[in-house]
Amino acid sequence: MRARPVLPLTGGCCCGAIRYEIASFPLLLYSCNCTDCQTASGSAFGLSMPVTTKDFRVLQGAPKGWCRASPTGVDVTSWFCGDCGGRLYGERKTRPEALNVRAGTLDDTTWVVPIAHMFMRSAQPWLQPAANAECHDVAPRDFVALAAKWRAMWPEFFSEK
Repeated sequence: MRARPVLPLTGGCCCGAIRYEIASFPLLLYSCNCTDCQTASGSAFGLSMPVTTKDFRVLQGAPKGWCRASPTGVDVTSWFCGDCGGRLYGERKTRPEALNVRAGTLDDTTWVVPIAHMFMRSAQPWLQPAANAECHDVAPRDFVALAAKWRAMWPEFFSEK
């Protein structure tokens, strides 16, 4: 039986200075194995969880931002704790309707399983993809099919309208 998350989702940084809440279910969950995510996470990949901006709110603390150009030239701001340095989420000016939360910062990660693995061309050779997850050499041009697959995996959180 798969673990089931409870809304609102909550999380924060390592030291507890920053706390956040997400009122709606994530739009997607995937691992990114690009070298930028490896460097930024200090690990083998980044675990990205896009959520609706309007349903995300910081409950405690004030994250600090660091802006840079992505490999595709888009301005990306990473938000982190100024005390412990933990990365919490990121945003792109070209996508104001969604934030990309770092899924490992959730209080409950027992249900977290990526629907896909991106940039497998630069993944560590020992990485074992999650069962039934799609693997992409780079990022897909369109995330619509992945989002549909994610919604089908969690029908209790997505009403058909």
